[in-house]
Amino acid sequence: MVTLPSGPASPRNPSEPGPAASGSALQVDGISKSFGAVEALTAVSFTVGAGEIVGLLGPNGAGKSTTMKAILGLVPADSGEVRLFGKRVDEDPEGTKRICGYVPESPALYEFLTGAEYLDFVADMYGLPPATRADRIRQFLSGFELLGHEDSLISGYSQGMKQKVALIAALAHRPKLLLLDEPLNGLDPRSARITKDLLRNLADHERAAILFSTHVLEIAQAICDRVVILDHGRVLASGSFATIRERAGLAGRDLEDVFLAITGTGDLRDVVDALSR
Repeated sequence: MVTLPSGPASPRNPSEPGPAASGSALQVDGISKSFGAVEALTAVSFTVGAGEIVGLLGPNGAGKSTTMKAILGLVPADSGEVRLFGKRVDEDPEGTKRICGYVPESPALYEFLTGAEYLDFVADMYGLPPATRADRIRQFLSGFELLGHEDSLISGYSQGMKQKVALIAALAHRPKLLLLDEPLNGLDPRSARITKDLLRNLADHERAAILFSTHVLEIAQAICDRVVILDHGRVLASGSFATIRERAGLAGRDLEDVFLAITGTGDLRDVVDALSR
């Protein structure tokens, strides 16, 4: 089975010094990106420390997926730079990707392969030795209840099963940095809980740095040490939930209220009333 922490996922106490203070695993420094006349990102800057889970939040089209792709070099930024553990991504694209795990919002798997073949292929690309590879993949397959399906073609998998395969592919080589774009999409409650607790365990015990994008703000509030809120490609706020809530003057409110207030969509009564007519 996948090793899980003994208790439920819970973020670090915001009053305690975070790992980012002693050096960043990921440093995003002023990256901008345009697609023709559309300015997708504008001077986006933030850090993720080793052993830290940072939530990347924002409305649809805010630039979250583009930010993650720019970090990995899949989408070249027009300006700014990205450093992983002090090294610029463009200095060693292959090396930096090797220490990362990435789950895109809509994973594109090789559906003509079986689950076992695909995971073996990905693990081989990351250089995992055959014995380690087989044992680790089997452990994940068992934990995510995919044993018995590993020899079936991925094309016959449900959305949730495909998402589990994408997660295993990102986690099996134990990356130092995880970039997860809506990783809980399609997962059943058990698998979602395993994933959340496993991420917390990886951060706390293996010092993995995790950038986690989600539209489910309750999840972000539950497991993230800090959040970065994007809107229209710009960083509107970043810091611990407690810090952002204090700056917004919304003491006692949850992350959803704070998020809606910061992104300018706090009062939705007129919209609800119009849709109810």
